[in-house]
Amino acid sequence: MSSPAHTEHTEHPEHSEHSGQPEHPQHPGSAARPPRTEPPALRDFYENPDVPVASGTPRTLRQTRVLAAALAGARAATVLDIGCGDGTAAATAARLLPDGHRIVGVDWSQDALRRAAPRVPHVVRGELTDHGLPFASESADAVLFSEVIEHLVDPDAALDEIRRVLRPGGHLMLSTPNLAAWYNRALLVAGVQPVFSEVSLRAVHGRPGTDVVGHLRLYTPRALRQFVAASGFDVVRLTGAPFHGVPRPLRPLDRLACAAPSLASILLLHARRT
Repeated sequence: MSSPAHTEHTEHPEHSEHSGQPEHPQHPGSAARPPRTEPPALRDFYENPDVPVASGTPRTLRQTRVLAAALAGARAATVLDIGCGDGTAAATAARLLPDGHRIVGVDWSQDALRRAAPRVPHVVRGELTDHGLPFASESADAVLFSEVIEHLVDPDAALDEIRRVLRPGGHLMLSTPNLAAWYNRALLVAGVQPVFSEVSLRAVHGRPGTDVVGHLRLYTPRALRQFVAASGFDVVRLTGAPFHGVPRPLRPLDRLACAAPSLASILLLHARRT
């Protein structure tokens, strides 16, 4: 899920309304330039049904197991899956958690909510800025925040809003790609753009892979710990998870890297609201 700031595109007409002449006349013999196509706003990008909204199963299982352990013994907990995408994480949590817990899928994208509705009993639309989550302060026991933060224009406001809805001591389960993953270190040495990073919303440039998914920010383990702690949370644990997009021959190595979170593909952070 993302709550990107809407980008207003300013029109730059080729001709002046007052003079009727081009503002920048062409030099004799120069070819006319084709009209420039304006890129879609970020909001339009995330409403595109072709943009992937699901994360890999290994990450989902590891994260929800940590959540189940954190809520052991709790009765009737309210769990918000913020940025629920197609509902995979919320549906997995529903299977692993005891009966009685209330799981709510939250997303900004209407398309994502349509996909999540068959899997999640409760889905609502919400944003991560300006009290955009439709929940009272200190009303949730836990928040799943699965590979969302890397898409956000304002991650500070997002964690402020999550902290608002969590009860004191409430659990934050955050996952995000690791900028310092083992293969990214090798790619940078070779002068190749790291996996997960993006320089354009139109196409992939300079890195492996073909999918454009709208990543705006990436974190190393150290940066993620410091950022979450500075936002009013106590970091309980940081672990790693494999990435489903790693080529099959390299997947055993990717799983081994999870033993050292600093090298893992995906960072799984468990924190508690102060």
